[in-house]
Amino acid sequence: MMRILRHRGQGSGQSLKRAGAFVSVFTALMLAASAAVAQSSKSQKVANPLNELLGEAKRAIDANNFEAAIAPLQKVIADQPDFAYAHFQLAYAYTALKKTDEARAEYERAISADPKMTEAYLNLGILLLDKEPAAAVAPLRKAVELLPSQSRPRFLLGVAQERSGDRKSAAETFEGVVRLDPHDEDALLHLANLYAVANRPADAEAKYRALLELKPQDLQALFGLARALDAQKKPEAAEAFRQYLDAQPGDAAARSRVIRLLMDEEQYDPALAELDRGDASQPPNIDSLKLRADILIAQKKWKESTDVLRRALVLAPNDAQLHGGLGRVFLQTREFPSAERELKIAIQLDAKNIVYWKDLSSTYYLGKNYAATLAVLDQIAKVEAPAALTWFIRALCYDSLNQPKPALEAYQKFLDMDQNKDKDQVWQATERSKVLRRMIEKR
Repeated sequence: MMRILRHRGQGSGQSLKRAGAFVSVFTALMLAASAAVAQSSKSQKVANPLNELLGEAKRAIDANNFEAAIAPLQKVIADQPDFAYAHFQLAYAYTALKKTDEARAEYERAISADPKMTEAYLNLGILLLDKEPAAAVAPLRKAVELLPSQSRPRFLLGVAQERSGDRKSAAETFEGVVRLDPHDEDALLHLANLYAVANRPADAEAKYRALLELKPQDLQALFGLARALDAQKKPEAAEAFRQYLDAQPGDAAARSRVIRLLMDEEQYDPALAELDRGDASQPPNIDSLKLRADILIAQKKWKESTDVLRRALVLAPNDAQLHGGLGRVFLQTREFPSAERELKIAIQLDAKNIVYWKDLSSTYYLGKNYAATLAVLDQIAKVEAPAALTWFIRALCYDSLNQPKPALEAYQKFLDMDQNKDKDQVWQATERSKVLRRMIEKR
């Protein structure tokens, strides 16, 4: 919870400390003892016995003996029920004792007795900020009204609005804070984060940059800037992630993202170098091995990628993605029996992944196992309608199996769907259909 303010006398317009620190001193005892009592718009002098009680309470509070301050303050209030200062001090003592309900009631009584007691509004708002942020909004808004030129009450209001889910109002409030104090680092960070959540990455970028001018190594700002640039698909996002990782090298998710960005730009060697930096501090885990395999596959380094995938499978033998990836590598190297084995394992682990079925059909077709190819294509057809080129493959399989009628039907479906987009295949299908028709007529 943010720490509260101690009253510095009867006036409510004095400047405030930042909410992260106590106002650690009262005004002098004589001033406190002779302070005017707010009552209507007039003041009444507090009798000497009450001064003694106030002095006793002050000494107890100064000594952090808050329990001892309660009885004398209650006696003052019994005699002077509209004495705002005494209610405020009692609320302060209750707050220190974590008696939230009692503190809240006393702050509200202080406000009722003196509607311009800024400290009471602020302390009430701070008291409610953690557990009841929506309830904190009203007193903090009043504090802003009373102190329109001060940024800290406005900042606290923004925090209350943000925590209560009113992000739009919170952003408007933090914008006001930044207008009053462009160097308020906390407000800049909150505002940038709110812009990011509101899908306003360009605005978020501007605020993160402003914060980094004040705090060049702020981790949240470095990470936020990288994400904002990434959301805008700006090429400098990768470098922004790198700068963040220089300060926070253990963030595996951020490192993974920068590697992906480098891969998207086909900067495979820098991507591998970044991955090596991450692996240098700890043994490679399953995620880093997958990333390494993806990079090597993109570089068509089939042997190296096979070795990495096998290392990953030692860590995660039932990972369908790893088996599927290894199967695809074997398909590229035309090691069809090995590809078939790995893809069948992937399908057994994740039968709903259509990619594994398609790779298996390609494995069978390129291995000239046409009957198995057709069987797998039948399975795929249960999930998605065959495309034009799928019918062409089916036609070739039927043709190779000397089944002219289904081959002719498949060629015809291909021709109907393709609409002359794949000219070479269209020519082959057209010419082969002529031959098949003659074969069928002769039978």
